[in-house]
Amino acid sequence: MKDLTFETLWAVFEEVFGKGLFWAMVLAAVVVTLAYLFVLIRDRAVSWRKFLWAQMSMPFGALGAVLFVQWATKSSFADLGGPIDVIVMLMVAAVGAIGLAILVYTLEALLVRRPSE
Repeated sequence: MKDLTFETLWAVFEEVFGKGLFWAMVLAAVVVTLAYLFVLIRDRAVSWRKFLWAQMSMPFGALGAVLFVQWATKSSFADLGGPIDVIVMLMVAAVGAIGLAILVYTLEALLVRRPSE
């Protein structure tokens, strides 16, 4: 692998997660992103109460993402071989934390309507 291209990353992710799971994750990410954009446009402002709850969910998203990747790749923490593996796991944790925060904010905005808002 001489060049790191978008197509190469695509193929690697499909190989790691399997085509079905990979495309389900892509679809879920697109749906959550569109719902989040809808909420931001509809509300025209960030609700700091919802934002606080979203931030409080971030550690759970980080842990969940790391455990999910460990499960999907059928590996364990003993298989981490060097600094790049730790960096990748930290990046997975960051993406999981941000993703769950966006999901929590969006779900709270769509499902919970407080009379004062």
